[in-house]
Formats: sequence, C-alpha cells, structure tokens
Amino acid sequence: METHSTLFRLDVPLGDRSYPILVGRGVLQHVGEHLRALQPSQLAILTHPQLAQWYGEPIVASLQQAGIPTHLLPVPPGERTKRWEVVGRLLRQMAQRALDRRCVVVALGGGVIGDLAGFVAACYLRGVRYVQIPTTLLAQVDSSVGGKTGVNLPEGKNLVGAFHQPVLVLIDTDTLATLPRRHFRAGLAEVLKYGLIADEALWHLVRAEASSLRQGQSERLEEIVYRCCAIKARIVSEDETEQGVRAILNFGHTVGHALEAVEGYGRLLHGEAVAIGMVSAALVGEVVGVTPAGTAEEIARSLQALGLPVTLPQGVDFARLLQVMARDKKARDGQVRFVLLERVGQARLPVAVNEEAVIRALSLHQQKFVQRTTGG
Repeated sequence: METHSTLFRLDVPLGDRSYPILVGRGVLQHVGEHLRALQPSQLAILTHPQLAQWYGEPIVASLQQAGIPTHLLPVPPGERTKRWEVVGRLLRQMAQRALDRRCVVVALGGGVIGDLAGFVAACYLRGVRYVQIPTTLLAQVDSSVGGKTGVNLPEGKNLVGAFHQPVLVLIDTDTLATLPRRHFRAGLAEVLKYGLIADEALWHLVRAEASSLRQGQSERLEEIVYRCCAIKARIVSEDETEQGVRAILNFGHTVGHALEAVEGYGRLLHGEAVAIGMVSAALVGEVVGVTPAGTAEEIARSLQALGLPVTLPQGVDFARLLQVMARDKKARDGQVRFVLLERVGQARLPVAVNEEAVIRALSLHQQKFVQRTTGG
C-alpha cells in the first residue's frame, strides 16, 4: 500500500472551535507543514524520550529550519506520569522558556501524553492551543479526539481535568509499527467498544478482521481508525461536555477505571481494563434485564479473538471496586451508574444500578470466565 493511498479527513464540527482530523499512512512526513500553518510563536512538544528520538527530533529540526523555536519536553512513559507533580514541572518549564499565548503545545504519544499535554495546555496562560499526534491505537481511535484532558488522583482516574479541544489531530498509522503488541491489542478494546455502542457494522468488521488485527496487519486498519474517529466526532459535536449522549463512550469504563485504581495504575493497560469492564457491564445489563442474555459471552469471545483479557484479576475485592465506582465521574449521590447495551450497536445512557445487582454481575463474571485466558 503506498503512502497516503488511504488518507482520510474529517472535521469535528464545534463552531469556532472546529478542527480537522487527518488519518492515514505517512501523515507525519508532512507534519512540519501542518504545524507551520498554525503560525505559532513557539512550540512545546511533550513526549516520551524514545518517541522524541524517533519522531520528535525530526519535527524539531524541520521547525527550527523554518525559524520557529521548538522545545522537546520529555516525560516518562506510563499512567503514573498523569499526576500533579508532572503538570507543575511542565508548566514551569514552559514559563522558563517564555512561551506566550501564541504558542502551541504538541502531544506526541499515547493517551497519557494526550491527556497530560491537553491539561497543561488548558492551564497555561488560562488556555493555549494544542495539537494531538497520537502514536498508539488507543489514542488514535479515542483519547486524541474530543478535548477531554486530565490527570489522576490517588482516589481515582481522571478526577481532575478540563474540556479543551485541540486545533488539529494528525493520525499516522505507520507509527503503530513501533507499538508493542500488547499495547496495540489494548487499543483494540476501544475499537470494539465503538462497534458495540454505535455501529453494528463496525462490530462485524472488527470480528471478521480479528485474526489480522490481533497481529497488527489488517489492510483495513486506516478505515477502522477513521470510522472510530467519525463516530466519536459525531458524538462530541452533539454533546461536547458529556451532559448527554457522549456518556455512552464510557461503556466498560465504570469497572475498567475502578480496576485500574484498585490494581494500581500500570498493572493493567487502560484498554485491558476496559475489555474486562465491558464484559462486566454486559453482565450488569443482563442482570437488570436491559441487555439480551448471552451478550457478555459473545463480547468475551470477540475480545479473546483479539488477544484481550476478559477475566477479573484474581482475588479482586468487590467492596473496594464498589467504593471506587461510587467516586466515578458518572456516579450521582454515591450511586453507581453504568452505560448498558440494549443490543449490539445500541447503548443506553448511564443508569443507576444498585449494589446488589453490581455484586451479582461481578460474581457471575468471576464464575463464568475464571478459566479463560488471552492466548498468544
């Protein structure tokens, strides 16, 4: 497949805050042109040291040649980077370099970098522009689009943040070639989620491509990434600050986020936690009579075909999970709320579920899927 042979473009329509998304192979070959077009006074590129070497340094060289001062601000990889201390250090580094309101922050990396850089951009000088250049599948299909930014607290994931839209999203699927296989597969959980909540045809496409996707070799990868972005762009344009329909994007995240907090950030990748959480959410739906019986089993089979986990961690404490879920952003008055499936391709907005039903669903999850493995 030739570079740019499958270049897709779509726009997130948000009035004067609308922005384009470019998806395809070789997009980063033209990143200098895209960034120069924003006419920044300076650029600050937040990234990991390895990504700085692979992608950041060539971008810096291109922009420096064009006379645009550009700074690489490296941060360590991993979910633990999303914390107050790192935010404060980055803001001070930007201030020390005298970045002004015309600067642009560039998020070069996965979802952690995107969330962190977006939050830094939202805070610095009460808000400056930023660009998302996601290099993981999870970030490409999900976190880079929609303007959610944030950092974690010990009490829970993304409890501090802001809605701050990027001005541009550049998605080069060639960057996925350097992504560890486990991280690529973790992103497939979010891909499958889009099919489950909003696009039955995408669900069937992902299942049909499961074998090649699992190996990171699907010829329809650019199309799949584009379709996920298109779904999210539509939902974000209808409900930017998650007052309504946008909440369906959290399918699988209620239990998923709780597992990340209880197990310790980093033990489970976000996509792995969401994969397990989607099985739990489907079982909650079955227990309360919203989701057709057998849906959880079908989802679990599809996740396993993609190489993803479906079992709850051994010895997980249900009481601790419920405690964290009660602090979830979707919770109200201490009541746990779940996005539930009415059928594949159709999700219901978060509904309150009593603790008894949640514990019953978690118990079923533990019993039904205890012997399952993720395979090779």
